[in-house]
Amino acid sequence: MADSRPEDTDAGHGVDGAGGQALPPPGDPAGVLGEQPLVALRAPAVRRLLALRIERRLSREHVRLAGECLGASERTVWRWLAEASRNPAAAAHPGARHTGRFEITREIRVLLAYWHGNASAVHRQLMERAEAEAGSMRAQASGTAQPVPPNLVAVPGGVALSQVPLLDPVPSLSTFLRALRRDLTAGERAGLTIGPEAARDHDVFGKRPASWRNYAWESDHVQAPLLVDADGDLVRPWITWFIDTATKVITGTAVTPGHPSRGSVLAALRAAVVRDDPYGPAGGVPEQVRVDRGKDFLSAAVTTALGAMGVTVKDLPAYSPHLKGTVESLNRAADRMLFAALPGYTTGPTEPRSNRRSRTNRTAEAASVLSFQDFTAEVLEWTNWWNTAHRPKALSGHTPLEAWQADPTPVTDIPATDLWAFTLEDDGRPRKLTSHGVSWRGRTYIAAWMTGQAGRQVRVRYMPHHDHEIEVCDANGRHLGPAHLADAATPEQLKALREARAERALAALGRPPLLPGRFPGGRQPAWEAATAWITALPVTRLTVLRALCLLL
Repeated sequence: MADSRPEDTDAGHGVDGAGGQALPPPGDPAGVLGEQPLVALRAPAVRRLLALRIERRLSREHVRLAGECLGASERTVWRWLAEASRNPAAAAHPGARHTGRFEITREIRVLLAYWHGNASAVHRQLMERAEAEAGSMRAQASGTAQPVPPNLVAVPGGVALSQVPLLDPVPSLSTFLRALRRDLTAGERAGLTIGPEAARDHDVFGKRPASWRNYAWESDHVQAPLLVDADGDLVRPWITWFIDTATKVITGTAVTPGHPSRGSVLAALRAAVVRDDPYGPAGGVPEQVRVDRGKDFLSAAVTTALGAMGVTVKDLPAYSPHLKGTVESLNRAADRMLFAALPGYTTGPTEPRSNRRSRTNRTAEAASVLSFQDFTAEVLEWTNWWNTAHRPKALSGHTPLEAWQADPTPVTDIPATDLWAFTLEDDGRPRKLTSHGVSWRGRTYIAAWMTGQAGRQVRVRYMPHHDHEIEVCDANGRHLGPAHLADAATPEQLKALREARAERALAALGRPPLLPGRFPGGRQPAWEAATAWITALPVTRLTVLRALCLLL
């Protein structure tokens, strides 16, 4: 039998051609490099030997040396070369087994998805399909063949047999499970069994480059997995918040008892942008905001408001939480660090199985949960703790607020008065402005601009869980101005109210509010000016009437 190996034209060529002594190969290559690295070196070794054959420089010494270094015999290396010559694809995996082993096909993947990753159930259906086909063939041989109904389901709860691939032969269950572990990754198996979120836990994601404060915010809604009492109804509240991706500081928060809307998004945005007390100190105008495809985030009002401030809205693809990982991490942290510690926490369905609950049961449930106001206070307190005491690993020992304040990037501010529209609408009914101010939710609000407008019909807009001030509009929706809580008014706010009344009296007298002379602070108070003008006028009936008007 003729030898198919090339003739050894120069046994020493390429091995000891320089005249030096060749180093012997190691006695145990696998012990030096390891088994798997040696297997990985087979492909480049075979490619090099094939190149030498093309150049007509291949010798038995090359083959013998390659075999000794790879831990294989010379005959084995010659077989690798023969296989690579017949099939170039074999050069990529020399020595690999090419026997027909069972593999997970696309049709079997569909069955696995149908059965949510239950490999045993899929294997049972494959067996039933093969047995049904074998029974049909035996019936054909006996002359009593009956076609298998296309919608026949042999396994309870399974798919029709026509949708099950026919395997010949059907592998054993152990072989099927071994192929499943070999051909499907851990993420694919988790996705089939649990869902896409479990599959993402096995994925690898990159990190965005480091940025600066207010470069990008992320926003999202999260429904608290607990029940709270909102005016006698047990509801699951929603939280809308904005977070700065660079410093991890929560800039704005809005808590609502019902499903969030564009109004709650705008209210949270106002709380995030305004840096005055009690909203700041973090905030300002961001360069971009990343949101998902929620209709409230993409509503015309929200996109118009952000666009008017020069903010770019990044609309992320649906079901891509990894693209806004900062706010998703915040949602998970709130669930584990806040919600789980509150009464009424539940991870199961919150709706009753039957609507026929007694009033006693509803009263007992309401007594064991937080009120919506108390829950809101807990959320705001936890938000403050996150910003001022929590130290994320990514911030190298700093709190989010410390990282935000240490960033030298300039901040663009917008006055709170320019963002009055970023508030929630009240019930919409008109309210009467009285001499005591505007009454809302049992409390009175006053402002200097209300002077002389008692009896006017107005409407109220407000910020959720911030009752220190409201925004007042006329019946047509035109903004009139902010109003402050009367029983918490500052001395400056009360002085502004008195001076507004005095200036109105001076305007009625036809006198300017300023008099010659020097006054503390460089500005003459309008009240003292009104008093001086009245005392300088002759005491007439008209003067007395004007003085009475001033004192009212």
